[in-house]
Amino acid sequence: MISLARPLRRGAPLRFRIQASLRHQSTSTPITAQLPPRWLSDLKARLGHCMTFGLSPSQNSHAAQILRTLSTDWRTLLAGSEGYLTSPERTSLYRWPVAWGEQDSMGHVNNVMYNRYAESGRVAWAQKYGKFVDPAHGEVWRDLATPRGSVGMILRKITTEFKFPMKYPDHITVYHKLHAEPGEADDAFMLDVLILSELHQRPAARCYEDCALYDYNLAKKTTMLPWMTNVLRETWRLQRVAKQENNAKVAELLVQVKKIEQESWDRKDAVEAFG
Repeated sequence: MISLARPLRRGAPLRFRIQASLRHQSTSTPITAQLPPRWLSDLKARLGHCMTFGLSPSQNSHAAQILRTLSTDWRTLLAGSEGYLTSPERTSLYRWPVAWGEQDSMGHVNNVMYNRYAESGRVAWAQKYGKFVDPAHGEVWRDLATPRGSVGMILRKITTEFKFPMKYPDHITVYHKLHAEPGEADDAFMLDVLILSELHQRPAARCYEDCALYDYNLAKKTTMLPWMTNVLRETWRLQRVAKQENNAKVAELLVQVKKIEQESWDRKDAVEAFG
């Protein structure tokens, strides 16, 4: 994890130590995985401190532009940097409301609900393939979660990592991505699931779904259909592109925030503006 540096001046916010080569680093590990869980709110706080300290009109405009990006594109920056596809046609669940009755006696969302969020999202993920990604085979995609079609998608294992105790009221956004590139003879595939808290703008849970392909007509496992393999391989390619592009965007934002700090409170002759 990228460590937090000690503030250099009184009242200065915590900062990330960012190396000059950061924007060129490998995307094998997402840059966001090296940052604290609250890196989005930390960046906003750092920009807020710069604006409070005193910025020139051009610096103020630059800081406001970064804040707009962090506020409007935070899902794409956070999830996209891990390879999740975040367009409406690819999002599993968008701003799904957390119900009061989903909490346990401790006032937290019950652990089993996260599995339900992931499973509901997986069904929507498959249905969106049939509607937006591959409408030529729409009926097959839509029937994957039912016994009506010749091929079914059956969950045989799910693993869940809980990141923090989410509470009502909140909303969640859920993304699914392929864990590995599909093969022609595969009779199963893995999906990674990211469940985001809209209120806190960070992951509330992560799930890992092991799905088997089942032929209901023959009552046994089956291999992936050739056209399905091709469609999912294209998804795998797009995931890699999204990961690379969004890692570069996050790295650039970190560099730009540090530059604003160095031009305001973190410069040697800095004097706070009192209005």
